Formats: sequence, structure tokens, C-alpha cells
Amino acid sequence: MWQQPTPVARVLAAMLVFAISFAPAVSTAGDVPESVGPQGFLTWETARNLPELAFEDKKGKPLTLADFHGRVVLLNIWATWCAPCREEMPTLDSLQAQLGGERFEVVALSIDHAGIGVVEEFYRETGIQHLRKYIDPSTLATSTLGIEGVPTTLLIDHKGREIGRLTGATGWDSPAMVDFIARAIARAPVDSY
Repeated sequence: MWQQPTPVARVLAAMLVFAISFAPAVSTAGDVPESVGPQGFLTWETARNLPELAFEDKKGKPLTLADFHGRVVLLNIWATWCAPCREEMPTLDSLQAQLGGERFEVVALSIDHAGIGVVEEFYRETGIQHLRKYIDPSTLATSTLGIEGVPTTLLIDHKGREIGRLTGATGWDSPAMVDFIARAIARAPVDSY
């Protein structure tokens, strides 16, 4: 026969639900982080294959992550309505200016429902000069990649596999982060570009 839970049991159950609800998601694939880099950047013990992700450039040209094969990519999922995203964008722009090229690109992928126009306006207002404009008009990037909130940033190796993830905003142009990303670029063989 079922009995009404005691007040202590109710409190414990509520605490368990709270802990599960707000526990940081290490990975959607069950990988265990190998290490934690600057500002809590989690790196995986084994590189993870990523699902197909479709998005567009500023002219509406369809792209996928496969279009960046051979480069290390820092994929930042963001939106103009997200205050922490807006704050970190200049640091992503600075990182692209410092390290961007044939071997590396910051792919700042907007999930704005309003389209590329709001991204272009934001870039003008904030003086973003080095980042290309990308948008996910379907806004499916978050569910496709198992992202629970923006900003979330994935570090992707030259073979298109996720090797790390950071949830939340950070200073991407800090010396520690620039060194961390530079080391990831250096690990990729030069002949893969």
C-alpha cells in the first residue's frame, strides 16, 4: 500500500531533482573530459564525431562543418539577444585576428530568428571586423549539437571532430586561451590543410 512521503523524503527528492536539473552536461555522448583548459574549457579523452550541421554564410550559401575540413574550428553558437554572447564577441573577433588563417577559423554561428540582417547590424555596431557572418536559419544547431544554452563553443579538430567544449562566455583573447587554441592548431598536421 502506497504511503504519503515524509517531509524529509520530499526535501531529499526535491534536492535530487534540482541537482540533476542543474548539473553541468559534460557531453551528450557519455565521454569523460580528459582535462579542463582555461576558463573551464573541457577537452575530451577521445575526439567525438559530430552530426551533420547545416547553416548559411552571409549571402545565403548553404554550408556544413565539412566545408571547414582540414582546419581547426572554434564553433561559437550565439545570438544577438544574448547579453553574454554580445560581451564575448569582440574577444572572438580578436582571436580570429590573431590566429585565423588557412589552419584555423572562428565560426561564429548565430541562431537569431530575425536573420542575417541583425547579425550584420550587430557587427557594424560593435566593430567586429575579422569574423565572417554565419547564420543557422533553422535554429536547429542547439538541438543538433546537444547545446543547452548560448553561448556554447566547440573546438573542432581538422578532421571535423569535437575535441572540446565550453558552455558560457569567456575572454577568448586572453593569453591562456590564445595559447590553448594555438596548441590545438599545432597538433593538426600541416599537410591536412
